[in-house]
Amino acid sequence: MEKRELVILGAGPAGLSAAIYGRRAGLDVLLLEKGMPGGQINITDEIENWPGTIHSTGSELGMSFRKHAEHFKAEFRDCTVKGIEIRNGSKIVVTDKGEIEAEAIILATGAAFRKLGCPGEAEFTGAGVSYCAVCDAAFFQDEVVAVIGGGNVAVEEGGYLTKFASKVYIVHRRDEFRADKAAIEQALANPKIVPVWNSVVESIEGNGVVEKLVLKNVKTGEISDLPVAGCFVFIGTEPIVGYLGEPNSLVKQNKAGWIITNDRMETSVEGIFAAGDIRDKFLRQVVTAAGDGATAAMAADAYITQQLHLRSVLMEPEHVYALISSSIDQNQVTLQVEAEKYGKEAGKKIVFVDGYRNARAVEKIGVTKLPTLVELKKGQIVKTAEAKDIETVKAFVA
Repeated sequence: MEKRELVILGAGPAGLSAAIYGRRAGLDVLLLEKGMPGGQINITDEIENWPGTIHSTGSELGMSFRKHAEHFKAEFRDCTVKGIEIRNGSKIVVTDKGEIEAEAIILATGAAFRKLGCPGEAEFTGAGVSYCAVCDAAFFQDEVVAVIGGGNVAVEEGGYLTKFASKVYIVHRRDEFRADKAAIEQALANPKIVPVWNSVVESIEGNGVVEKLVLKNVKTGEISDLPVAGCFVFIGTEPIVGYLGEPNSLVKQNKAGWIITNDRMETSVEGIFAAGDIRDKFLRQVVTAAGDGATAAMAADAYITQQLHLRSVLMEPEHVYALISSSIDQNQVTLQVEAEKYGKEAGKKIVFVDGYRNARAVEKIGVTKLPTLVELKKGQIVKTAEAKDIETVKAFVA
């Protein structure tokens, strides 16, 4: 089986940033991608909040990320990830082009636009129903279209559509938009944009192509028809996590499926990290995704370094005595100093492991309490004892 140090899933801002930082740290990096580099930013016409770049298209920014990662010689592979498995402690990425064993994995597959779920949506997708204004706006030159949603994406893409359409209705279930103030002001000042408040789509109808939306006013219950030639749906996103199987079957997720991490981007599974829009987080933007990717890569580098060290000192030797203690407990630090001194004087080889920094790794071999003395033969624990004091250490290694 192919073996790699760091495997990154997804070539959006998070995955590409992780690839850049991973390669700069000297890691062997394989990035698995599907489709255009950049992820969701490819369907954004204008990006004005990437620091240092006043204006860029999404595709331009995505391509620059890709070229940056290529500059540091990250390896790219176009494939579909079918699943991730833990086999005998090893992390395996299953793809349609084979299996890959990874020392560490970064999940950066991002999010996808949520569907309305109303009658006609699936039927007319590609025939008037779209989830990408940049992709499909030109098909609606001088036509009347509707945008569904009230967040930043809906309001901003509604503005973009006015470059082509004669009129753009923005249908929102509330009586005000949820977008940024600047985006709202710009949209409401555009004479081509007409808000439709307190309304939801009951169905999308037409003969071969979209011809109208059937709307329901959520306050009055009134049903009405809205004649349009196209419908652009921007009602939020959901994480792309299908390859993980059932929710919480591999890594811990919240009720909506977003992956839960700590501030090091570590998931609930040792050696698996998550970055970008796939995470349970407050803000999902290009800049936050890139920051996540950088953090995840550096945390993965630290993890891989620790794993290689622990493997070399604990698992590979024929026989080893180890004192596993905490570097933040002064009494345990003092015990380690005393044990080091004793080992040198008595000619006893004792390996010292920081159980605080390597908490997950030591738990994996069965150590849950610190400080602990461990005797291993060929990577298997044959004896353990609580390291109460230096006399306990002497007796254990005698």
